[in-house]
Amino acid sequence: MSRSWLRSCHPNRAFPLSGFLCPLAASKVRFQRQIFLAFSRRCATTAGSEVRVRFAPSPTGFLHLGGLRTALYNYIFAKKHGGSFILRLEDTDQSRLVPGAAEAIEDMLEWAGIPPDESPGRSGPLGPYSQSKRLDLYKQTASRLVESGHAYHCFCTPQRLELLKKEAMRTGQTPRYDNRCRHLRAEQVQEKLALGASGVIRFRLQEGVEPFEDLIFGWNRHEVAQVEGDPVVMKADGFPTYHLANIVDDHYMKISHVLRGSEWLISTSKHLLMYHALGWRPPVFGHLPLLTNKDGSKLSKRQGHIFIQRFQEDGVLPETLLDITTNCGSGFGTNRVGRTLNELISEFNPSKITTHSALLDLEKLPEFNKIHLQRRIQDEQQCASLVKDLQGQIRRAFSGEIQDEDVLQEDYIRRVLHLRRVNCLFFSCNLACNSYQEVTSNHVNCKKKKSPVLLKLLSSCLKGHISYLRELVSPAYSYLWVRPSFSSQQVAVLSTEAKHVATLAIKLAEERGEAGAVGQISQDLKTLAKKIKSTKYPDVMRLIRLTLSGLQQGPSVAEMMVALGPAETVHRLKKLLLLHETN
Repeated sequence: MSRSWLRSCHPNRAFPLSGFLCPLAASKVRFQRQIFLAFSRRCATTAGSEVRVRFAPSPTGFLHLGGLRTALYNYIFAKKHGGSFILRLEDTDQSRLVPGAAEAIEDMLEWAGIPPDESPGRSGPLGPYSQSKRLDLYKQTASRLVESGHAYHCFCTPQRLELLKKEAMRTGQTPRYDNRCRHLRAEQVQEKLALGASGVIRFRLQEGVEPFEDLIFGWNRHEVAQVEGDPVVMKADGFPTYHLANIVDDHYMKISHVLRGSEWLISTSKHLLMYHALGWRPPVFGHLPLLTNKDGSKLSKRQGHIFIQRFQEDGVLPETLLDITTNCGSGFGTNRVGRTLNELISEFNPSKITTHSALLDLEKLPEFNKIHLQRRIQDEQQCASLVKDLQGQIRRAFSGEIQDEDVLQEDYIRRVLHLRRVNCLFFSCNLACNSYQEVTSNHVNCKKKKSPVLLKLLSSCLKGHISYLRELVSPAYSYLWVRPSFSSQQVAVLSTEAKHVATLAIKLAEERGEAGAVGQISQDLKTLAKKIKSTKYPDVMRLIRLTLSGLQQGPSVAEMMVALGPAETVHRLKKLLLLHETN
């Protein structure tokens, strides 16, 4: 097959194209289609017919956003091409293992909705999937490299290596091994081994590295032998280093595509030398650009808030994390807020992944979570799960304070959840938005375009909805579960006509009953306020709000009445009457 390489049309990448037509003579649409088709052919080039990708974290810590994003792109790539997503734990650094991290990583992938097809927990045909259980395979491969002359035993002590490092730093050079043991004669090696000398096995780097084509960064070539010493592939404790273990596992697990962070790009030439030495066909490589903080600084495990378990504990929905980590990056036909996992898979276009770092702005997390919480509330099955979760939170937050167990009933909690959605008519904003997602997407876009008038309208539409389920057990919403208390002094500040206000409000609640809607009750309250002689409308609303919730600010009075229901509304208003009569 004839192949030509497109270099000039993209500053950072080159794509193999077959039957390529010059973009100057083709339309933009045809040109983009040719790039996509060429890239798709490249993505499908595997040792077999099945696409197999892997996420290979080290359980030296818990899963964080950077790791989740790498796992997500692998998962999406696999599902886009009908392939398999494998979780492999690289636990060869036994001294740094964190207890419970291995199990937690797989649990978090399950929670995020991107479960592996094969893993330590699920098993599979090409396991085991923990490197510590594959040591014999690494030892056999390392011995094979030694026998073929591509690797050698090294007996340099840690003290000598430390002296080399200090001398290099003293002279302003990059520390590197000087390959001293590469030149040991066979009889010298055997003599040391016979005496039980401790040592490692190093891979013999060669000059003249062949270039390789990365799916994202295009053609690359790093002469590692010129800048590095021969790397250790088998440590003295019998465990392999990453460089050996990852190529052995990728080969025997039949990995077709390696999608990993761009920090490994420079090591790929070294890995390809090993593939060549073993006579193995390497997988296709694609190095994902870094996920960074919004200021461009690197995500760090020292930032406690980037761990997935922390987000889970804070009430962030898994689909929110998938959405925000892809929204700030690239690789999709569109860049919109509120995408589901199925939409991400459908819209995924590897040829659109850029080499630029993805800037993550966690200040937008509430907006993203708001969208996906709204979706869950609207879905019957997912709403049932939210109700169960909220019931548990209510019991924990207000244990011993709940006077009426009816507040834990499913129907009541569902009503509360639906009322805490957007409480505005989308068309009232003159935006012709057909859904909450559309309003929120436009809200984000307005921020980017700095449209203050439109932004104000959209913000009013978004104001009524909670971002996190836990907000409903905060003091601002405690009135939904616990009957409030208030004093005669608070009432007196607002009105001297409390009895009249309470009487009219009770009549309104009883007349409207369960059929009362927020919009209609809001109009009725305006009519009610006109019947009050000396108390103005705002103070009438403050008085009723105080009676229903014990709060001076909060949701609209109409929404409170609908959420509480007519019976509970009347019960609380009668307390205002009783307080007036007592005084």
